[in-house]
Amino acid sequence: MSTSAGKVCILQNSFEPGFIAEGDYIIAGIFPLHYNQEMPDLNCTYKPPPVKCNGFDPRAFRWAQTMRLAVEEVNQNLELLPNYTLGYKIFDSCAYPLTVQRAAMAIVNGMSEDDSPMCSGASPLLAVIGESGSAESIVVSRILQPFRIPMISYFSSCACFTDRTKYPTFFRVIPNDDYQVKAIAQLLVLFNWTWVGVVRGDHEYGRFAVQGLMRELQGTSVCVAYQEMIPLLYNQQRALEIMQVMRSSLARVVVVFSAEGEMTPFLRDYMKQNITGIQWVASEAWVTASVFTGKEYYPYLGGTVGFGIRKGYISRLSNYLETVNPQRYPNNMLFPPCSGQESPLKQHSAYLNTSSPRVAYNVYKAVYAIAHSLHNLLMCQPGSGPFKNQSCAQSDNVLPWQLQYYLQEVKFIIAGEEVNFDLKGDSTPYYDIINWQRGTSGNIEFVNVGLFDGTKPAGEELVIQEDMIMWAGDQMSVCSASCLPGSRKAVRRGEPVCCFDCVPCDNGKISNQTNAIECTFCPEDFWSNKDRTACISKKVEFLAYDSLGIALTVISVVGACLTIVVLAVFFYHRNTAIVRINNSELSFFILFALTLCFLCSLVFIGEPTFWSCMLRHTAFSITFSLCISCILGKTLVVLAAFTATRPGENIMKWLGPKQQRAIIFSCTLVQVVICGAWLIDAHPYPSRNTKYERSKIILECSVGSTLAFWCVLGYIGLQACLCFVLAFLARKLPGNFNEAKFITFSMLIFCAVWLAFIPAYISSPGNYADAVESFAILASSFGMLFCLFAPKCYIILLKPEKNTKQHLMGKEKK
Repeated sequence: MSTSAGKVCILQNSFEPGFIAEGDYIIAGIFPLHYNQEMPDLNCTYKPPPVKCNGFDPRAFRWAQTMRLAVEEVNQNLELLPNYTLGYKIFDSCAYPLTVQRAAMAIVNGMSEDDSPMCSGASPLLAVIGESGSAESIVVSRILQPFRIPMISYFSSCACFTDRTKYPTFFRVIPNDDYQVKAIAQLLVLFNWTWVGVVRGDHEYGRFAVQGLMRELQGTSVCVAYQEMIPLLYNQQRALEIMQVMRSSLARVVVVFSAEGEMTPFLRDYMKQNITGIQWVASEAWVTASVFTGKEYYPYLGGTVGFGIRKGYISRLSNYLETVNPQRYPNNMLFPPCSGQESPLKQHSAYLNTSSPRVAYNVYKAVYAIAHSLHNLLMCQPGSGPFKNQSCAQSDNVLPWQLQYYLQEVKFIIAGEEVNFDLKGDSTPYYDIINWQRGTSGNIEFVNVGLFDGTKPAGEELVIQEDMIMWAGDQMSVCSASCLPGSRKAVRRGEPVCCFDCVPCDNGKISNQTNAIECTFCPEDFWSNKDRTACISKKVEFLAYDSLGIALTVISVVGACLTIVVLAVFFYHRNTAIVRINNSELSFFILFALTLCFLCSLVFIGEPTFWSCMLRHTAFSITFSLCISCILGKTLVVLAAFTATRPGENIMKWLGPKQQRAIIFSCTLVQVVICGAWLIDAHPYPSRNTKYERSKIILECSVGSTLAFWCVLGYIGLQACLCFVLAFLARKLPGNFNEAKFITFSMLIFCAVWLAFIPAYISSPGNYADAVESFAILASSFGMLFCLFAPKCYIILLKPEKNTKQHLMGKEKK
């Protein structure tokens, strides 16, 4: 507008509506009747032409006709706004913010801009129905806000509109996008799509939707592989770059928040690139777009899943659309020149598709919401409604801000659905889950496979019939394959949490679920199975009667039997020279002690018990001490006997039978005292060793007192060393059968066995320690048995001619 000297407003350019109807109260509608734009040359050297709109959208044209139908129904309804009529102005926004801005400016200037008294008063307009895109609705809302003109959007779902400080006059009959992104997040989690791509349009709708989705995905197993944006003014080069990202990514699921107008050229280029196998998740802005229902789209878009606006029912819509005659609008540029008798072109067949009105149903509800609010305002009674303390509006002076208050409280039923707005201007959050499936003719059909009801408790909103869904292809959309039970996730450094390696659980840990974050320890008495998926009882080990235990048992019994046989041989030949001259009494004592030594190794075999643990070391130590005490006594007797042959020597009187028994008793008593003190102070006891090998429980006998244990062994070692030294000193004494030589050799074997035993015992766990000790007992017992008695038995049984005193004393005649 420009102002002359006379202060008269002059219209610089006109922007006429597509449809006009007179009425007592005027409402406006803004629809994207075209989905593409051709920008003018902006070189500023001449007046630029208006934006040229291309790509007629029959779907949006159906929405505009639905608004006209609803207004006609209201005007024909005798109970709703009786004696008043609604009029309308309907504009084309061209799905572009600049064009919608021009439409919004034209809206506030009466029925015709050319005839309006410009800049002379308030707008005669009461409300606006529009726009479809959130970016366009933001422009309209900001222009209308100073005039306090309410607007009801039928398709703008951006969560940004919930801010009543910025958009106080904005209402909508489509759910807030916060609910849609919540529904999409639950869908991704439900189908375990953990690696997804996100594509959005270059507008507030796409930006806020992606922000909301990222917020909903926090704390879930879903990660976003990439975020790409389709330019507002379509750029093919940029679109091809986006498609290359989609082609190369492992994410086979792509969530798209975009409008139908932006997706149309994008999907055409997408099909030219022959990219398949993508599972699309569509937002409500294009999931029911009929422009994509052609059979050529199915190989690329079949199986798409998305959340659509709730389907409604408009009884007269189909007949109404068929009766719209372009000849009634001879000057309207929206219609091509035709008579009205022709059938719609194939590309415009969506115009007559009324099988499942969704956005059109929203337009229908918006008109009735304004009509019911205006009806309540006109029927206002003083002291009621929003103006309890004010007088009601006059029919000839209804102001837009008054209607806004009644919109906030309106509530009515239409087609079985209750319509109302909450304090933020939002309507009931409800979506149908749509799946794109092949129809009988090969075209894409929108099949309802579930719903999302935002009024339900958390976790119960999403209801989906999975068996009805037709998928696009492989449903695996993950950065990393799921970690099976028995392993855990190890996040890769610098990558999203959905990209991870699967690391097997350590020994003793398990995971019994997929994608476990951590492996859990098994209880103390349990261990992980081979697959690391369950805890099983630890294997209990001890020196049992298995192959090793049986072998030791057999050797022990054989040793004891051999000792008894030798004892029998000696007893039978007790009057022979070799038995008598080698002190038969001590020999019988030694054989008795050796028998006990062989048998005491049996106590080390079998499950340790309280009594067996106490008996093991005490029986072993006392019997060995008794045996070596007897050998020590015999060594002293041998040494004394040969020494006594010298003139003037009378040593044997100090080593008579009584003294020998006293020596044996005294030496053995010392060991008994040590063992008694051991049992009283800290006796051995059965224990469960889980430290040496964590996968097993080794039942063993703890020695109780380590000091007492080594004192017992040390005392036996002291006896053996003393025996060895004395026998070594007597090794060269005269006689054909000097027993000192055999005692020396037996003690040498004994000491060697037990010196080797010490490191082997210390380094062997549980049942192997018992086996080592049992083996040492048997080895040393066999060593003493064979060294001391094998030569004698050889002479007794095989060389009886040598079993004479003269031969043994070396005095045999030659």
